[in-house]
Amino acid sequence: MNAFDSLEQLIIHAEEAGLPLWQHIQQADCRRQGISPEESWEKMAALWKAMVQADESYREEDRSNSGLVGGDGGKMTRYTQEREADSLCGGFLGQVMAGALRMGECNACMKRIVAAPTAGSCGVLPAVLLPYQRRYQTADETLIQALYIASGFGMVIAARASLSGAEGGCQAEVGSAAAMAAAALVFLQGGGNRQMIHACAMAVKNLLGLACDPVGGLVEVPCVKRNVIGAVDALTAAEMALAGIESRVPPDQVLDAMREVGQSLPMGLRETGKGGLAATPFGRQYAPENL
Repeated sequence: MNAFDSLEQLIIHAEEAGLPLWQHIQQADCRRQGISPEESWEKMAALWKAMVQADESYREEDRSNSGLVGGDGGKMTRYTQEREADSLCGGFLGQVMAGALRMGECNACMKRIVAAPTAGSCGVLPAVLLPYQRRYQTADETLIQALYIASGFGMVIAARASLSGAEGGCQAEVGSAAAMAAAALVFLQGGGNRQMIHACAMAVKNLLGLACDPVGGLVEVPCVKRNVIGAVDALTAAEMALAGIESRVPPDQVLDAMREVGQSLPMGLRETGKGGLAATPFGRQYAPENL
């Protein structure tokens, strides 16, 4: 069996090999790509650096070509800084929300981002990992290991379900990113392998059936704000798993359900820009034929 065909088998094989899960994922991917562990590490380190640089590149005054997106990351950042003591969500969660908005807006404004796993869901992983590093002063090396965890879980999701909004709806993009981030957070908090796969499953379940209905066919509305939901979903799923809560539906079966739900979504809700929010009077104004 391919290392990335099953969450259950992924952790069983790591335990049989006597390796930390991140290293087992790295070795399996090295065999798949035909590269050395050193080359693999350099590539993953470059992705982490790109996430950091993308966040640093954010400018509140930037706007997307459509004018639909821009500035909200700055608003959320200021609000979090000014209201940290009495905001509803608190400082850390506020930073996560702001980070997701900033990264999603960077994507819409055609800046350099990391597709994690897609451009439309690029804000989720960095939105949880960057504030985590600031809060806990975590070494870059540990964050890179967490990216291996996220990538391994993403590979299993790709194999059993989908990462494509056109194929499986936004559950396949933001939902997958949330699942990957949840597993990475459990790893960073010292959780076990089984807690990681249950965090992944719960994050997927929380967004099961999420439509992909971009206004004007652009990865802007509602995509950017859905990255916020994905990041918060990752945090809640990770926290539940760390508390010992498990998905009652086995994790691999959750991913199988994700595939079936995605296949059941009407085409109008799979990135065509013809259903859901894209079909509202507001959305129709931005349809390509009306611009």
